[in-house]
Amino acid sequence: MIFIFRLLSYLPLGCLHRIGVVLGYLAWLGSPTYRKHLKENLWLALGEAGERRVRFAAIANAGKAALELPKIWLRPVEETAARVIKITGWEWVEAARREGKGIIYLTPHLGSFEVIGQYLSTHAPITCLYRPPKKAWLQKMIETGRTRAQFHLATADISGVRILLKALRRGEAVGLLPDQAPKVNEGRWINFFGKPAYTMTLAARLTETGATALMIWAERLPGGTGYHLHLQEPTQPFSGTTEVRAKQISHEIERLIRQCPEQYLWAYNRYKIPRGVEAPPATNQADVGR
Repeated sequence: MIFIFRLLSYLPLGCLHRIGVVLGYLAWLGSPTYRKHLKENLWLALGEAGERRVRFAAIANAGKAALELPKIWLRPVEETAARVIKITGWEWVEAARREGKGIIYLTPHLGSFEVIGQYLSTHAPITCLYRPPKKAWLQKMIETGRTRAQFHLATADISGVRILLKALRRGEAVGLLPDQAPKVNEGRWINFFGKPAYTMTLAARLTETGATALMIWAERLPGGTGYHLHLQEPTQPFSGTTEVRAKQISHEIERLIRQCPEQYLWAYNRYKIPRGVEAPPATNQADVGR
């Protein structure tokens, strides 16, 4: 697999995206579970009309997301960063740096989230949280592709949390996917598009440090021409208890996804009940996370 990834990394991005569209549809046709999660999650967030409108673009973009990984991970970081051809909201980054604050970059599974850390690492050190995969070859790929001169990794455990906190104290940046389902005792039931989803509290706790929190996502542009990096301040500063902040972050994630629902990974099993976690009472689901 590593050899195949290296070969794929030499293909033009547009070519990889075209192959990805084909693989995306094959995954849709071949996996009933995939189809179930994608359709249900889309319908929940966008309604029946929205699900029909976005479905096939979402399938295509999921395939593009998978096939662009060799290009992002295995090419020189300068080459990867150069594919970010447009940036909106960079002034928020500069403002945080002038104040000497650390930055918390929060991005959902939207667009090309893998290119974000690569690009940001060419400007300043960044430490990103990740959960090690079960497959050894994929772990090696992640370590190869994400470990760059100023791009550091922190595992999703206690030691990783300490690494993130130390980076923020140094005034550096950290990044994480706050819509990633956490393990037992690492989350709360918070509404996500109106349905309870077990949601990490780590992102909320990091905002309590006083660091600047920015929402960020990388839009995949047509024809393999590159990416548009979107940076936005939250609509309101995160405040209150950890749980209140987690609810605010969930709301901000929904806001980002609505900007480009075609590029969200709707098949991600966001509403799963992690092992050891008690499910929210079925009779009270409408109130959970409010």
